[in-house]
Amino acid sequence: MQWPNYKCQLLGFNKFIPSYATATDKEIRSGVNYGSGGGGIRKESGKHLGDRYSLDRQLRHHKSTISRISRLKKNKKFLRKCIYLVNIGSNDYINNYYMPDLYNTSHIYTKRQYAKVLIKQYSRQLRTLYSLGGRKIVVFGLAPIGCSPLCINKFGTYGKPCVEKMNDAVTLFNDGLKHLVDTLNNKKSDARFTFINLGSILSPLGDVPMPSAPCCQVREDGQCVPNLTPCPMRSVSMFFDGLHPTEVSNTIIATRSYTRLSQVDASPYDISHLAKL
Repeated sequence: MQWPNYKCQLLGFNKFIPSYATATDKEIRSGVNYGSGGGGIRKESGKHLGDRYSLDRQLRHHKSTISRISRLKKNKKFLRKCIYLVNIGSNDYINNYYMPDLYNTSHIYTKRQYAKVLIKQYSRQLRTLYSLGGRKIVVFGLAPIGCSPLCINKFGTYGKPCVEKMNDAVTLFNDGLKHLVDTLNNKKSDARFTFINLGSILSPLGDVPMPSAPCCQVREDGQCVPNLTPCPMRSVSMFFDGLHPTEVSNTIIATRSYTRLSQVDASPYDISHLAKL
């Protein structure tokens, strides 16, 4: 997704952060992108899509980066100044829990139980990031995935604007994640975790969702049909294909998480305040 790169611009970077696979020793001093399409909190999430990096695998890559930083004569005080953006979990629902023919999680767990299982594993992963030297850690909640074109087309809304069962599941996860961030801040006195509420940011009118029509003709898997012309007014579309946001969506996410409009958007800090701590 592009919104982390917009945040780089807001923080004053003149170049996008390189991916882990290509980052040079010189580039890692400014940051590394470990993101992976299809990856999740759980190892198996998205496995039907092919190879991808789960959060555990991304953490192993970060440990490798730290070793490179150490060889460059940098220490953990350097890492304490870095801002970490962690945004993961949608694939644990879209490409796991709500694919009962491929994954067994929905057969094992209720929505509430699954949220607790995810939060427990996520807690361990965030504590690992802390143990590796991270102190300014921005944790993004999940967007209302039930409002995405893919999920609406796949499950139907039964007269509602969005797929309520999916958004209810996301709410359970986000509530648990907000509580986890508060707990980590209480227990790690030298850390500054902050929670970004994408539900608030992407639903500015409360129960009224953003427009969900995609900007291209989509296939059954939510991807754009190749070689067709996309919509001419991408600036008024929130989704490019069945799942992925357009530039205007990315801009909204980046600007309101960087400078919050209310405490509901970002808690206890927005990113601009976190950068000054």
